[in-house]
Amino acid sequence: MKKTLNRTFLIIGVLLLAAPLFMGPYAQSVARSVLMYLMLAISWNMLVSSGQLSFGIAGFFGLGGYASTLAIVYLGMPPILSLVFAFILVGAAAWLLGLVALRLRGMYFAISTLALAEIFRVIIHNWHGFTGGPNGKLLPKLIFDGASVPTYLLMAVLAAGTIAFSMWFRRSKFHFAVTSIRDNEIAAMSTGINIYKTLLMVFAVTSAVQGLVGASFANMYGFVTPESSFNMNYTLLPLAMTLLGGLYTTWGPVLGAVLLGIVGEYLKLYIPYGHLIVYGIIIVLVILFMPNGIVGLSGKLLNGFEARKKGEVQL
Repeated sequence: MKKTLNRTFLIIGVLLLAAPLFMGPYAQSVARSVLMYLMLAISWNMLVSSGQLSFGIAGFFGLGGYASTLAIVYLGMPPILSLVFAFILVGAAAWLLGLVALRLRGMYFAISTLALAEIFRVIIHNWHGFTGGPNGKLLPKLIFDGASVPTYLLMAVLAAGTIAFSMWFRRSKFHFAVTSIRDNEIAAMSTGINIYKTLLMVFAVTSAVQGLVGASFANMYGFVTPESSFNMNYTLLPLAMTLLGGLYTTWGPVLGAVLLGIVGEYLKLYIPYGHLIVYGIIIVLVILFMPNGIVGLSGKLLNGFEARKKGEVQL
């Protein structure tokens, strides 16, 4: 059943990645946005798999955007290399911050990550000489000179790599260690798992992915500001997408990002200042009536269908 479901989602995913190449610039722009949120959702879901709830996505997203932009402006770094630089810098920053933050658990850890995001924003907002303060920084030019197809292909490659990494992660021994920590830390510790180092590794890698997405966003749009780069949308929307698609899966965040990304683009046209209310309603409804998300519901229905089929064969 799981293999059938995975193959179905894989085929759909390949078709969705290829489809925008045959559409216009607007469709490719929407697709880039969807892929951006898809990567944020997958990275957040990987951290949540360890039982650690983070509200700091926007913080690492913005930090990655500024790291890439400032590296290009002050060091003359090529745009592609600046993405790698942002990935490494944000990962290292998350590792250092995690040395302290991961001493906390549950809601205390969640609040600390939210505070970190705000601290990043305040520092960058007030560091006028280096970061440009509230006005931000402009890039000398857009990545690939702003060409629609190459920038979409870049995001598609990064998204495919993120999905592949998540699939590998779910099949690895590391995932079993993370899951055991989520279920029972004492039992995990008794089996020889180093809880602190495992959580630190997951936190650093997922934060680095978020920084890479922020760097890609900055290079595609050519600017960073504290308000736009550290916007809470980059935290709230990946959460809603993951909950809608299904927690603790690879394809749940993918499906949620595609659905809410497209619906969100439609809502912005008609209720530009109220679409976040719709996201909030979706989160409440999913938690109440579909706690395992669409992927979980699909698996449940498929299991029921196969059970009925076997019963008919036996009769």
